[in-house]
Amino acid sequence: MSVIRMRELRKEFTVRIKAGRLRREKRTVSAVDGIDLSIDQGEMVGYIGPNGAGKSTTLKMLTGVLTPTSGEVEVCGLTPVPQRTRLALRIGVVFGQRSQLWWDLPLRESFTLLRHIYRVPPDAHAARLRRCRDLLDLDGFMDTPVRQLSLGQRMRGELTAALLHGPSVLFLDEPTIGLDVVSKLAVRSFLAELGATGDVTLVLTTHDLADIERLCRRLVVIDHGRAVHDGTIEALHQRYGSRRRLVVDLDGPLPADFAVPGADLLSTEADRHRAVFELVSSSAGAVVAALPSLRDLSLVEPDIEDVVARLYRA
Repeated sequence: MSVIRMRELRKEFTVRIKAGRLRREKRTVSAVDGIDLSIDQGEMVGYIGPNGAGKSTTLKMLTGVLTPTSGEVEVCGLTPVPQRTRLALRIGVVFGQRSQLWWDLPLRESFTLLRHIYRVPPDAHAARLRRCRDLLDLDGFMDTPVRQLSLGQRMRGELTAALLHGPSVLFLDEPTIGLDVVSKLAVRSFLAELGATGDVTLVLTTHDLADIERLCRRLVVIDHGRAVHDGTIEALHQRYGSRRRLVVDLDGPLPADFAVPGADLLSTEADRHRAVFELVSSSAGAVVAALPSLRDLSLVEPDIEDVVARLYRA
């Protein structure tokens, strides 16, 4: 069952551009240009693209902040803008640089206020808060004013605040931006466990592609307001020619005429007797079998950032 549905979704803005020393003219810019997309209950979807691609504009239309210029959009069976109040009870939103917590109140009191705003039954609120406290390790700063929290602590509080009313869909816009390594790991682990239950649909936009690799099975890439890829990360690697690399250390120099069909020699380091091969169609085993005096080896998986950069160039 689709909880998010977009059909020929478009959003246009009118901007004024300089057309002379004293004159400006209007121009229509398409931020989102005809996106067709359906997301099923329980999916974890990475929604990525370069700056200005239309990611945040799409999220704003899905959450009822912006009205589409044309097309259709439904979230949890509701039309976001005219049914925004009802939709707010069904979705959770976390923006990396926006807060839904009260700056001068302790975190605990922010959570209590949110319970009353969303009219959550006390037992359900307590059960969800208990789970978030355990998984996100909140107990050490529950009574600390939000303004005194570190960025990592505040983000864990934001995630909790977005989930206390039991949403069906959670929209995450740059949830790990600016976080240190430990805080990123905590947030990723929590989201992975949340997504594994299948109770909440996650839509994640981020520039940190490590988030996508660790959390999302499905990847949607948009550019200039259009979806240019919708599928798995593995399919993205295959489509844009991503290849593994084999790094080998030898006891002696690599023979000058050494070659294995389907493996390209990328570089050598004479002082370390190291060679790097790109596996085009050959297996790592075929290269290793042909090498003389092998001392050590490692396989380097393709970097998703390189693959996405290659997609944008294409």
